Amino acid sequence: MASGKLYIGRRVRELREAGRTTQAAFAERLGISTSYLNQIENNQRPVSAAVLLSLAEKFQVDIATLSASDGDRLLSALVEALADPLFEPYAPTLHELKLITQNAPGLAHALIACHQAYRRNGEQLASYDDQMVRTNSFAELTPYEEVRDFFHFVDNYVHELDLAAERLAADLGLPDRDPGIALPDRLEARHGIRILKIDPGEDTLRRFDPAARALFLNPYAPAATRSFQMAFQIAALEFGAEIDAIARRGEFRTPEAVEICRIGLQNYFAGALTLPYQPFLAAARELRHDLELLAARFGASLEQIAHRLSTLQRPGMKGVPVFFARIDRAGNITKRHSAAKLQFARYGAACPLWNAHQAFEMPGRIIRQLAETPDGVRYLSVATEIVKSSGGFNATPRRYAIALGCEISYASDFVYADGLDITSRSAFDPIGISCRICDRPNCAQRAVPPLKQRLAVDHNRRGVLPYALT
Repeated sequence: MASGKLYIGRRVRELREAGRTTQAAFAERLGISTSYLNQIENNQRPVSAAVLLSLAEKFQVDIATLSASDGDRLLSALVEALADPLFEPYAPTLHELKLITQNAPGLAHALIACHQAYRRNGEQLASYDDQMVRTNSFAELTPYEEVRDFFHFVDNYVHELDLAAERLAADLGLPDRDPGIALPDRLEARHGIRILKIDPGEDTLRRFDPAARALFLNPYAPAATRSFQMAFQIAALEFGAEIDAIARRGEFRTPEAVEICRIGLQNYFAGALTLPYQPFLAAARELRHDLELLAARFGASLEQIAHRLSTLQRPGMKGVPVFFARIDRAGNITKRHSAAKLQFARYGAACPLWNAHQAFEMPGRIIRQLAETPDGVRYLSVATEIVKSSGGFNATPRRYAIALGCEISYASDFVYADGLDITSRSAFDPIGISCRICDRPNCAQRAVPPLKQRLAVDHNRRGVLPYALT
């Protein structure tokens, strides 16, 4: 966790039980006492370096996989849920919450799901007439939200697909070969599929005609987009069975969610094929995560590069843990993932003090920011505006800001940290995750009061806000 101590009791217990070994026998093999093993399994003590080495040597455990990142994400979601006034009489300590996420993650997921249902129920009922009949559908996750959570809790990394995409990329000579040539060649040689242009006036990026064995692409879309769509079609044609199996493991509640997940998995494969893991990771390190240089080297868009950086979570070969988000002009986060401690709010807009919003004011520029969240963690954040248009002058372009960042301890790995004084506390802007869970008392940009704070109103005095936080 944040302290650097590793509590992996559930993992150790699962490993022991998988081998049908008693605590005494397992402890003996590790060279520790039975009481110490019992404390480890109950997360009362962290594992030492010596125990980690014994696990690696005697049980072939990959130490790199023993990360608390999954627990951090689950812990963040649980903390946000319990910030609701609904739970006001209950004030668990951080240690208690860690024990829940580490020892009973299923219970934590269930509680979060219940809270989400409660929130959706309240929000939707508030927008309906009092006479509207209540139905169970109000309390259910939407298919989109269900799939979003699926990718969030697998760390946005799908091992089977990533390995398969990397193998195929090597067969096709990617990234050294132009994907605009390699991918059409694969589609024609392997599947007899021709690449044709979509008719003018058809507002479509990609259309596949199985009967005609033709893949129609928008000729006005950027080359990176056309390559991605060809890679997406290869995923559907060659890895459909694997994608279906992964989607089934998600145990989604509706057919719509399964189909949305299949689309998400095919998109994942396309990104992993055009930006194969090991060459891309090596280039990211060499170029110090320079988005523009990486985009030029791989023939990809800035958004594709930033998103791929957030998926570099292969066991034993992880990249820098980064957060990535795409934000529209209204402040809605339309894409989100974080391999860092920073977790985006599930409800409401992003903090207005975050530099992602400034990107719309400075098109064409990459904006840097040193930021500190209320928990005291500091980050390097970079943001830039992207414009998507494929219809000429009369088409309405889509404008987004993308933001990418890392904890400040990794800042030296990024070219964007050059020239910034990361040692000065005053250089860091105070930002939050969401106003509803941010307890900063004097934020002039606050949109709504925090859920867990009581308000004090002084009729004889007015500051920036019409209330004070007690």
